[in-house]
Amino acid sequence: MDAVFTKCERCGQPIYEKDLGARFNVCPHCEFHYPLSAPARIRLLLDRNSFEERDTGLLAGDPLGFEGYGERLEKARRKTGLDDAVVSGVGALGGRRVALAVMDFRFIGGSMGSVVGEKVARTVEHAYAEELPLIIVSASGGARMFEGVYSLMQLAKTSVALSRYVDGSWPYISVLTDPTFGGVTASFATAADVVIAEPGARIGFAGARVIEQTTKERLPEGFQTAEFQRDHGMVDRIVHRLALRGDIERLLGFVA
Repeated sequence: MDAVFTKCERCGQPIYEKDLGARFNVCPHCEFHYPLSAPARIRLLLDRNSFEERDTGLLAGDPLGFEGYGERLEKARRKTGLDDAVVSGVGALGGRRVALAVMDFRFIGGSMGSVVGEKVARTVEHAYAEELPLIIVSASGGARMFEGVYSLMQLAKTSVALSRYVDGSWPYISVLTDPTFGGVTASFATAADVVIAEPGARIGFAGARVIEQTTKERLPEGFQTAEFQRDHGMVDRIVHRLALRGDIERLLGFVA
């Protein structure tokens, strides 16, 4: 039998799991933002029953013959019910049609392989062709090492698609959630007209230990948090998850 209550990992208070789900995985006591699956995120952001998923059935191969990768993919598909680490399509937000791609950290840490890059690029292209505002929600540990250079190629693919899209007059809003790292941060996640982050989200490229070992310098406390990134210009706004839909709707009213 599943537990009725869970203990908040930040404040330690007991949380009724039904209440946690109703608040889209935000603690009712301390407002800590737990990870949120892509399907739940879509329900949070879009008008009810408006989402039309696209580019389904794209499955990652194993171009390097990396030992155990096939088994990892199958396990992730069974666990999440997803084909890969992103769900994409079109829907309505406040009655306005938008193109949307949402990453899911449950699928091999939201790592960006060939399928993630392809689906993000296609979403950008759909938005361009149909003259729609674009929203991408990121949650990723970085590139998918199991695919080697094929994963790294996705930085260029998604960036080229965005370079065409931004020549138009439609806005691109990027939402960074915990965590957003690596090639995702270095490509489409931070190349937006407006970059929004959830409170406390960890955002960066490499891990703190790697950076300190490379630069031989002690880094500021909390330098990879959303709040630090906002104060230093990488993030435009920090928005509570339960206010995110309304905030994006208002932004689209201003700039779409």
